[in-house]
Amino acid sequence: MPSYTVTVATGSQWFAGTDDYVYITLIGTERSSEKNLLDKAMYNDFERGAIDSYDVNVSEDLGELMLVKIEKHKYWYEDNWYCKHITVRTPSGDYLEFPCYRWITTDKEIILREGKAKLARDDRIQILKQHRRKELEERQKQYRWKEWHPGFPLSIDAHCHSDLPRDIQFDSEKGVDFILNYSKAMENLFVNSFMHMFQSSWSDFADFERIFVRISNTISEYVMQHWQEDFMFGYQFLNGCNPVMITKCEAIPDNFPVTSEMVECSLERSLTLEEEIEQGNIYIVDFKMLDGISANKTDPCTMQYLAAPICLLYKNLENKILPIAIQINQNPGPDNPIFLPSDAKHDWLLAKIWVRSSDFHIHQTVTHLLRTHLLSEVFGIAMYRQLPAVHPIFKLLVPHVRFTIAINTKAREQLICECGLFDKANATGGGGHVELLLRAMEHLTYDSVVFPQTIKMKGMDSTEDVPYYFYRDDGTKVWDAVVSFVTDVVNIYYENDDTVCEDAELQAFVKDVFVYGMRDNKDSGFPKSISTRGKLVEYLTVVIFTASGQHAAVNFGQYDWCSWIPNAPPTMRNPPPTEKGVVTIEHIIETLPDRGRSCWHLGAVWALSQFQENELFLGMYPDEHFVEKSMKIAMAKFRKNLDDISSFILERNKNKKLPYYYFSPDRIPNSVAV
Repeated sequence: MPSYTVTVATGSQWFAGTDDYVYITLIGTERSSEKNLLDKAMYNDFERGAIDSYDVNVSEDLGELMLVKIEKHKYWYEDNWYCKHITVRTPSGDYLEFPCYRWITTDKEIILREGKAKLARDDRIQILKQHRRKELEERQKQYRWKEWHPGFPLSIDAHCHSDLPRDIQFDSEKGVDFILNYSKAMENLFVNSFMHMFQSSWSDFADFERIFVRISNTISEYVMQHWQEDFMFGYQFLNGCNPVMITKCEAIPDNFPVTSEMVECSLERSLTLEEEIEQGNIYIVDFKMLDGISANKTDPCTMQYLAAPICLLYKNLENKILPIAIQINQNPGPDNPIFLPSDAKHDWLLAKIWVRSSDFHIHQTVTHLLRTHLLSEVFGIAMYRQLPAVHPIFKLLVPHVRFTIAINTKAREQLICECGLFDKANATGGGGHVELLLRAMEHLTYDSVVFPQTIKMKGMDSTEDVPYYFYRDDGTKVWDAVVSFVTDVVNIYYENDDTVCEDAELQAFVKDVFVYGMRDNKDSGFPKSISTRGKLVEYLTVVIFTASGQHAAVNFGQYDWCSWIPNAPPTMRNPPPTEKGVVTIEHIIETLPDRGRSCWHLGAVWALSQFQENELFLGMYPDEHFVEKSMKIAMAKFRKNLDDISSFILERNKNKKLPYYYFSPDRIPNSVAV
């Protein structure tokens, strides 16, 4: 009588084991086995982290083993089970791997395919075609698109985290509860003692240091000590929390009437402003996207204000980027002066603070929320809806959407919803962030998420022109490493461009992203289909890079750069100055956030900067969705390239007062999970 040895691996996360009855059916090309109960007498099977083996006897030859069906039935109470994978040794001695990495809930069955990645065209047997089709039909019922707000990228159809399919929920919901984490952050940072003075102002800048009592962070301390310096102000546009705004200036905008005479004392090359522009030494940051956005009015006792500054920057003879002119709002006029470094100290300082506050708002809503979180969720939903688990692109992308849909659902549930935590401290709360995100959607183009392309479009690609732009330099290294890895994967599974064109599942995935994520907007430049291997490599690199490197670069520096409140004010309590020579230190303190909002802000940037427990960093793929040797080689090569980048960054950062490590692969999580 033929006998198969079935080995079952249970996950090691909390509550992964089960006491329920587990049955297996082996499905071959000739016939199926009987349903077999996997159970050892006097033995507790399927414990967390366990590997259990069983003999399954069959009366007749099953033919080539194609599928494994797993069924779970309740023993006493609802007891979900996380199955990692199943290995089957056939009577002929062959070992077949069946990846699972899924939760099996009460009275539910799942059917697993053997682990080799297959395109649809590779399936010649009817039962495999049927399994492929049925899997997608079930997924499309589970993963439904929903419009959370008109004009936003569509998101998952789930009101709260517990509504999500179990496979994409967090292992422990407590770890991502924003309210809990904010409270924990404020406790850890020892700021709760200020909450009873919620709406009172700080006394002076030194007073802000009282909420830094438990900080032990090199960069944040350096920011606290040097934030008023022009060098520190300019440096952040290159390597701070939002290093995506700076652009080489080709011409001074009409609504920013800066003259050469105004900035003459800041120019070091004995050239006019126009000549400096021609030589590529002038840069600009324009926050026009904030113009007209509604400021937060949720608290009738505290007025809050927004601005839309324009800032001109200059590369001096030491290759430092320094601010040389700031207009706080878009429309020039007598009540909207251009502030200069030669102005009174407090005039110039307040102008810079307005720029830093505006940069914070663009960072939070556009750079961070829209361009990493929401975009990655779109990729994730489309993947689950259109790519079966056996598809090589599903196997490639699934580690890079881990927990993304869950964290975004949590954010909609607690953070950015009406009356959510976002409203407590931010001037764009109460609806302004919605207006801003809608406006930002008009600028979300495909080219703007292709890393080398967006750097080039901003005129920031030359290492000679801007030698210390570590965001660009390190990001390019990580981008190139991902391109190399994805190229290897695509070449393994796609023989030529025709294979790409004929992959209907891949094309459906790309179309879903365009139709539901980009709202069918042709002007976005997002492809509706892909016709070459080269374009497929680029597209998949965008998906992986956005979820990993780009998110890390704009997320995990939040505590470093934003915890010193005057450097990144989440709100301003006085309107921008309308004339020069009247700003005092007292006025600045009264303009900055009050004690309560400062505490909420500090708790937020701390909580958002923390890695998840048991974080998986770029190139770490413990779930073995791929079983082929060629893929094992490709992944090992990828890890080696990433290790080399990490070593390079570590060496470069030695003895630096301001180390840049956000693109170091050993600090880049695989996915957007916080």
